[in-house]
Amino acid sequence: MNVKEGDKFPDFKLGSDDGKEVSLYDLQGKKTILYFYPKDDTPGCTKEACSFRDNINSFKSLNIPVFGVSVDDIDSHKKFKEKYAIPFTLLSDPKKELVTKLGIKSITGSASRVTFILDENGKIIKIYPKVSPDRHAEEILNLVKTGF
Repeated sequence: MNVKEGDKFPDFKLGSDDGKEVSLYDLQGKKTILYFYPKDDTPGCTKEACSFRDNINSFKSLNIPVFGVSVDDIDSHKKFKEKYAIPFTLLSDPKKELVTKLGIKSITGSASRVTFILDENGKIIKIYPKVSPDRHAEEILNLVKTGF
């Protein structure tokens, strides 16, 4: 991994499932969760997305947006989002630029399963390098509720 806790998150501009572009600048002003996952509509990635989906109201009540990021294209994200009623933004890194900057590109070329929590200024305050998809959202929620 090319970044560590305390580092500024690398600048990026990625397309989203709603047709807009999202950049690091757009995340300024609130803590943000960026979770990277290997592939849309696969068992582990679906469990992780649904875990965030099922806890989204708790994240919203804390004013913490959630973004899922993979190297899948926008059309794949739209299908995945619709199939599982995912209520948060999915970002696409098809050129693998961000996963390469972060050093989290797997040997297959997909994103590794890693989650970053950013502060209001885009600084990395927590990295989860090894994620269990089933209960990951609850794990993060327990941390952010403490106000760390």
